[in-house]
Amino acid sequence: MAESTVSKQHAGRRFTRWLLEERIEEVQGPEAREGEEKHAWWQVVCLTGVDYFSTLGYIPGIAVAAAGALSPIATLLIVGLTLFGMLPMYRVVAAESPHGQGSIAMLERLLSFWKGKLFVLSLLGFVATSWVITITVSASDATAHVVENPFWPEALRDQRVLITLVLLAVLGGIFLKGFREAIGIAVAVVGAYLLVNIVVVAAGFYEIATQPQVLADWQSALFREHGSTLGMIGVALLVFPRLALGLSGFETGVSMMPLVRGDADDDPARPEGRVRNTRKMLMAAALIMCFYLLTTSIVTTLLIPQSEFGPDGEAQGRALAYLAHEQFGNVFGTIYDISTITILWFAGASAMAGLLNVVPRYLPRYGMSPEWGRAVRPLVLVYTAISMIVTVIFAADVGSQAGAYATGVLAMMTSAAFAVALTAWRGGRTLGTVFFGVITAVFVYALASNVYQRPDGITIALFFIGAIIAISLVSRIQRSTELRQERIDVDEKARGFIEEAAKSGEIHLVAHRRRTGTEEEYARKEREQREDNHIPREEQILFLEIQVEDASEFLDVLEVRGVEVGEHRVLRCVSSVVPNAIAAFLLHLRDTTGKTPHCYFGWTEGNPIVYLIRYILFGEGDTAPVTHEVLREAEPNPERRPAIHVGGR
Repeated sequence: MAESTVSKQHAGRRFTRWLLEERIEEVQGPEAREGEEKHAWWQVVCLTGVDYFSTLGYIPGIAVAAAGALSPIATLLIVGLTLFGMLPMYRVVAAESPHGQGSIAMLERLLSFWKGKLFVLSLLGFVATSWVITITVSASDATAHVVENPFWPEALRDQRVLITLVLLAVLGGIFLKGFREAIGIAVAVVGAYLLVNIVVVAAGFYEIATQPQVLADWQSALFREHGSTLGMIGVALLVFPRLALGLSGFETGVSMMPLVRGDADDDPARPEGRVRNTRKMLMAAALIMCFYLLTTSIVTTLLIPQSEFGPDGEAQGRALAYLAHEQFGNVFGTIYDISTITILWFAGASAMAGLLNVVPRYLPRYGMSPEWGRAVRPLVLVYTAISMIVTVIFAADVGSQAGAYATGVLAMMTSAAFAVALTAWRGGRTLGTVFFGVITAVFVYALASNVYQRPDGITIALFFIGAIIAISLVSRIQRSTELRQERIDVDEKARGFIEEAAKSGEIHLVAHRRRTGTEEEYARKEREQREDNHIPREEQILFLEIQVEDASEFLDVLEVRGVEVGEHRVLRCVSSVVPNAIAAFLLHLRDTTGKTPHCYFGWTEGNPIVYLIRYILFGEGDTAPVTHEVLREAEPNPERRPAIHVGGR
């Protein structure tokens, strides 16, 4: 029985180690290493492409349904925006956030304190909306293609939710095993999908070339429906927001920058090789997508009767699949269906990778998720569970999720455009500011139009935002008494103060909040503490001062510098929180000097609830009891715990 218990404990520890071994870490200096495996840029194109290119499954049909004969012209607007707007914009984003944070990191740097954190949390809500719905809507659409295939058993056609849940479970399993497997599958899936599509496109253009009347009928329909060139442009601009999903791959591509292999001598803080290769990745993805967007729009518009795009039409939601069956018969059509089903299902992989690369770089650093929030595998389990819940709520219906998907994607694009425009403005680049300002205006229009037409999308996005903020604040409060210093750096002068104090006996520190910084202020404080706490005159005293810089930060590096004010020796630090920084420094002194330090505080007067709120929001409050609590949690052995003394009149 005892051996069985020990065996179970070992198995549990092995499982825990496996679960937490893959981590997403922030780059803090030259010695830091990121946890992701690196791949050639063309391979990462395929991982982002399973999301980006999979939109070909429905974008041509959406374009025809929205614009009719004008579809190729409306699509040409998307192509122009892709090459001359989105591509230059995301080249800037790649350079400004080379570790995969995307445009969120750029906007974060422009705002500080809690307003910045709340703004980032709101953007993460839109990111979660976009990418979680990408996972669920792609799997749901794959299921729709499965059950609509003529070879699928009739008895299983009503099991859409179950089939979608199975697809999500398998996708999660791939990411539990590792990114290498996801990359390998993505290369095969994207290669096959682009190949079958080029066959359909080539056959379509051959049919148009051999039947000139098709082209003449299309031109007649254009002028019959819209009358003039200006009318065509006006209608194309009106339907643009419904086609903007064809731009969805850029933010996903930038979020996958940590997977892109750079140069061997890249600086971890500014990896120029990775930036250069990411730009190649974005260019390749944009050119491929523009080619397919335009060509598929032409062949579907010219060769498929308008009636087939209606609710009961055979091309509704599967325009290219319709052509594949019509041109080559059911054998090739089924092959095309299988390829489409596979890429739609695996489109969730790029969204999953984006979530894994972006969210862990913010919430754990803000203290707004458990520390295991940096580990890849627990996050995969969480995201998979959320995706399954969303699928059940929406009954695996693609149309019900489309509004939320569009809202999330357009919100991310709008924030990216604004971030790049603001960066250009702050850099004094007038032309760039105007250019990217126009791009921002385009996406503001698209987002506003989508929210107006599909208000359910913003409702779902607001739910994600509210959930993230609520969970984040609860986590922040629960983790408030953790040691929050990643490391402690002590300058040479401060180290000399500490070594001299340790040689003379016990280390005595007085926690002090500097006001005027005069010698008289320190003399008065020393006199009060010696009297109140009975510190002998022969014992040397060091003053410890913690200045709060940005209380909204959670983790920081505590830098300690020594300062002399007359005869008084002061250790000055900057941190996001006072009690936790003091506790971390006391433990550092204990471990480096072998002495148990004593720290002295004065009593505070006031409402303890107010002090608690001040501590959570502003990093300071009733310092002595909170410092003691942080030490108690960090060091369970009272005999090894630094001593806290509180005195006063």
